Amino acid sequence: MSIKSLKQPELRAISQEQLVTEVKGIYASLVMVESKCIEVDNAQNAETDPANKLINHEQWQALIALHCTLLHEHHDFFLASQHPSASPALRRLAAKYAMPARMWRHGIHSFLELLRHRLPGSLEHMLTFIYLAYSMMALLYETVPAFEETWIECLGDLSRYRMAIEEVNLRDREIWTGISRDWYSKASDKSPTTGRLYHHLAILSRANAVQQLYYYAKSLCVAIPFDSARDSIMTLFDPVLGPDSSRHSRLHHIDLAFVQTYGVMFSGKSQDKLGYYMENFLKRLDDHIQVSGYQWREPGYYIAIANCCAIIGWGNEKNPVYRAIKAKGSVSDESRDQTMTGTEGAEPDLQLVTALRLANKIHDVVFRRQKDLNVVPYLHATLAFVYHLVSLPETMVHFAPEFPWRLVSYQLNLVLRDYSAFERFESNQFPRPKNEEVPRPLPEDFAMRGLLWVEKYFPSDWFSEDKIIDDEKYFESASLFDERITRALHLGYRIATVGEGRWLQYDATTHRFDVNQQYKLESEREPQDEGA
Repeated sequence: MSIKSLKQPELRAISQEQLVTEVKGIYASLVMVESKCIEVDNAQNAETDPANKLINHEQWQALIALHCTLLHEHHDFFLASQHPSASPALRRLAAKYAMPARMWRHGIHSFLELLRHRLPGSLEHMLTFIYLAYSMMALLYETVPAFEETWIECLGDLSRYRMAIEEVNLRDREIWTGISRDWYSKASDKSPTTGRLYHHLAILSRANAVQQLYYYAKSLCVAIPFDSARDSIMTLFDPVLGPDSSRHSRLHHIDLAFVQTYGVMFSGKSQDKLGYYMENFLKRLDDHIQVSGYQWREPGYYIAIANCCAIIGWGNEKNPVYRAIKAKGSVSDESRDQTMTGTEGAEPDLQLVTALRLANKIHDVVFRRQKDLNVVPYLHATLAFVYHLVSLPETMVHFAPEFPWRLVSYQLNLVLRDYSAFERFESNQFPRPKNEEVPRPLPEDFAMRGLLWVEKYFPSDWFSEDKIIDDEKYFESASLFDERITRALHLGYRIATVGEGRWLQYDATTHRFDVNQQYKLESEREPQDEGA
């Protein structure tokens, strides 16, 4: 029996002129539908008469069909303008006319807001439209990679809408919260200096107050801060600063005290209670670390980063440490020396003084926990910040005098006891793992990524592996913890060398850390050994 081969259908290449004509036709149709969507949405949102606000089932279906038509027009426009044979000029049209933003604003967001304001009557229709829009965005994510970052954030936004309207099935709500968090995390990996994405992650972290505070703080301390977070963060602080907050708060006692302390520092409210809140947190901290064990590693670096954000005033232009960090690279060392000289007698602002006092008191508790390796992530995140500041003498005027340098030297010498590969950290180069082709960042590396003070700390390819999923980011093997120790030692070494021994010192002969004589206070209490 002979088998006849079938000929492939002939594929004719589309000419540039045909492609241009196609794009023009799609765009003209798109603009017509877009204008109709804007007109309808504006008319419905402007309606003030309750009787006229009612929309029946058929009208909702018509509105959904109209907005879906606009989404399909956009889809066709993107496929045509980003066609493999399209010219560079044709490919640039989508960005030139802000097509992704227009698609989200007029095709999805304005209609979602209309649906949201008509809840609960519009719930069924809102669910239908969210699923349709989500499918379209997922399709664009797969087929139009040129705007991948936009599609990822839109998918996160749609998931958050779906999560927000789920009030009956808590399991579904948790699922959509997780989906939204995954998309925003992916978006922040693509754009680590965009504060808006960390603000979104903060909103999704309400079950973890320490993590939520970290995300809010980070959203204000990256190169592209999200200033609206200054208002949003008060939804975390206001409930815990009011009367009877301790009785009604869902937070664990130590988390409540931590958030209350930061709430006073950030908002300026209830200043008379700051000392009480701070003491309440500090007196519980040591026992909490002991009981938590390895589970304190993650909140440890969250707290360390939150301390750093507070020290720079959460991106406040009036904060001298923040101003110096922002100006780094734009002024010469000579100019910085002059700035330092002129600042020595100046009184730092109250917020900076308070932030430094809190951070140093936390350091004093954490760094006294000898033999407890669970505090090393906190040490690592703190030293990354200090390493950046030592190259800015004007910041050290404020920072250095009260920082517990001696306790840091104890911690570093402690982890040096069983360490022998000294050449790994005694270098000016970042200590990359041996025999590892693909970089494997530490969990706190991901947490610090994008912050203003780590820009020069990590190698340019350190986060190049984009296939690490969120769950894997926070998995720690024994070898990964060894890398963390190497990293902390490297930072200690660099602080000693860049600072020329003015604060921390290192002896390459004995392989021991020490501090400048002025920080060897006779009254300083020696830390006691603690169980791991």
